Amino acid sequence: MTTLATENKGYTRLIIVLSVAIPLAVAVLLFAPQKFLEFGSWVKNLPALNAILNSLTTVLLIAAVVAVKKGNIMVHKSLMTTAFILGSLFLVSYVLYHSSVPSVKFGDIDGNGILSDQELAEVGGTRMFYLGVLLSHIGLSIVVVPFVLFAFYYSLTEKIEKHRKIVKFTFPIWLYVSVTGVLTYLLISPYYQ
Repeated sequence: MTTLATENKGYTRLIIVLSVAIPLAVAVLLFAPQKFLEFGSWVKNLPALNAILNSLTTVLLIAAVVAVKKGNIMVHKSLMTTAFILGSLFLVSYVLYHSSVPSVKFGDIDGNGILSDQELAEVGGTRMFYLGVLLSHIGLSIVVVPFVLFAFYYSLTEKIEKHRKIVKFTFPIWLYVSVTGVLTYLLISPYYQ
């Protein structure tokens, strides 16, 4: 019994550490004045890949809910495991991109990294819409990390009641983050150089 309790505390600590470390690492990558690595021009294709990963995750999340509501637990587990793997691949891809490519600014038509008054006038209110979606996406992507990790952990350890309780919050947040990830890509993609 003590070993199991110790093991549970160890996993809980790991989830907490990851829940703090992941957003901190991403923040450092986004706001660092210089990029850390150089992978070549292929890295510029990663935002499109990330949108595909988010789209697939959205489909898997919805399909997993349908499967569990129909009582097909094995299909649900497979779909959620695949969604978790895609989320992990997304994170790796996102880190690779932001560790080597400067962030793109919405409305930067000439791609010089500076938003002129003329560029701001051309994009108008669309920029505010984009920033609202982006900020909600980023904020909830930080919030969802521990929820997803705990939901996955409870599932793996067959703590089904805890799993059910946490996924009531996890599912809508994760779905929103996946959908808005695609939306933010579609909105900013014209400004990628």
